[in-house]
Amino acid sequence: MKIAAHFAPAMHALVALTLCVGVLAPSRSHAEVTSPVLAINDEAGKADITVVPLRGSLSVLMGSGGNIGVLSTPDGKFLVDSGIAVSKPKLKAALDGLSALPPKYLVNTHWHWDHSDGNEWLHAEGATIVAHDNVLKRLMDRTRVIEWGYTFPPLPPGGLPTVTYPKQKTIDFGGETVVLTNHGGGHSDGDTAVYFKKADVLQLGDIFWNGHYPFIDYGAGGSIDGMIRWVDISLKRSTEKTIIIPGHGPVGNRAQLAEYRDMLVAVRKKVSALKKQGKSLSEIVAEKPTAQFDAKYGDFVIDPAFFTLLVYMGV
Repeated sequence: MKIAAHFAPAMHALVALTLCVGVLAPSRSHAEVTSPVLAINDEAGKADITVVPLRGSLSVLMGSGGNIGVLSTPDGKFLVDSGIAVSKPKLKAALDGLSALPPKYLVNTHWHWDHSDGNEWLHAEGATIVAHDNVLKRLMDRTRVIEWGYTFPPLPPGGLPTVTYPKQKTIDFGGETVVLTNHGGGHSDGDTAVYFKKADVLQLGDIFWNGHYPFIDYGAGGSIDGMIRWVDISLKRSTEKTIIIPGHGPVGNRAQLAEYRDMLVAVRKKVSALKKQGKSLSEIVAEKPTAQFDAKYGDFVIDPAFFTLLVYMGV
């Protein structure tokens, strides 16, 4: 993948550093390595935005960090996630290409910057920002992600959600019923599954990385067990006809989500067994517990060693 090639050396250095000094290494040590966040931002500023039509008036915009869902209606646009702010010129052009009408709603699937950094400018365009309660809490504060070696500053007031919910919220907009649901801790503690009921399209944010190993934000309440539980629930609430939008990777379906779930379960089982044998993190990484899945899932942001570390932290 093009993005991965740009920041893979920095990511590998972060993983190696973590293996040497421990899973919860001091942020000072991580600060010595250039954070991949900077490389991702640089790439987002150069990348083109690809518009993928889905079903009815729904599309996905790809190229600005996380995937962005867009429902374009005569009442305006309903967006899911806002990408990285440096993409604004190209993202705005892509949105205007769908419709001249302004954004009316913007839902953040979670707090991470590649899904929320564009909040402020989209709010200025007219969008009411909606998110889980915990997303507001995290976007209001400085938040360090140790595994990324980066401290995210608070978003400006204009980028903060003004409508929040604890468990579930339904929004009727443009002839569509949009159901927002939080199933507890998963990728983080503020994830939202967005289901477009009439279109039968489910957007899962970073619960689902289609064809890639996922990041798990333990510092923000995520866990490997929570990720698996979320995927199990999503499988039960979808059918073979449901279109599933991942946080990263191509638009998917229920079969691909099930395959992803099997990968999560298998890697967790292997890492847990090795950890119970008393093996250290470096020894477990050396045994390559992800090997059977690396060809499919290991070529993007989270490489096999990093994903092994993330699973290790949760078992």
